[in-house]
Amino acid sequence: MPFPILLLIINLVATLFLVGLIWTIQVVHYPLFDGVGKRRFIVYQRRHQFLITFIVGPPMLSEAISSLLLVFYLPAEIPKSAALFGLFLVIAIWISTAAIQVPCHRSLANGYRSDVHRWLVRSNWIRTAAWTARGALVIWMIVKVLTMNHL
Repeated sequence: MPFPILLLIINLVATLFLVGLIWTIQVVHYPLFDGVGKRRFIVYQRRHQFLITFIVGPPMLSEAISSLLLVFYLPAEIPKSAALFGLFLVIAIWISTAAIQVPCHRSLANGYRSDVHRWLVRSNWIRTAAWTARGALVIWMIVKVLTMNHL
């Protein structure tokens, strides 16, 4: 299998996994934080932070590395601007995660605060939108490669 195709497949799998995960977190998981109860919230939040890392870390790293490599090893059917836009979305997701969501989680690890919780849920729409756009983009890229190779 050509390396650019392998990269695109890795990128597709990681991204689509993360799209499903972010929508679950955005619509189900984060909104339920306020139902845990203040007495149990610190333990809950710290366990969440620890456990979610094992689920989100490997695919985020795979997505980031494959997105960067796709800029340099792109299937011929895909315009470079698509790969650059995909990388831009990954960078936006990582910046949002580091600058907004991680600080919210750190604050919540010290105790539930409704204002921080509301900001976490609202600001997470940045990542939800960016990952959804990435999902559409990588699906478009794979369809383009498949249709161009079968015409």
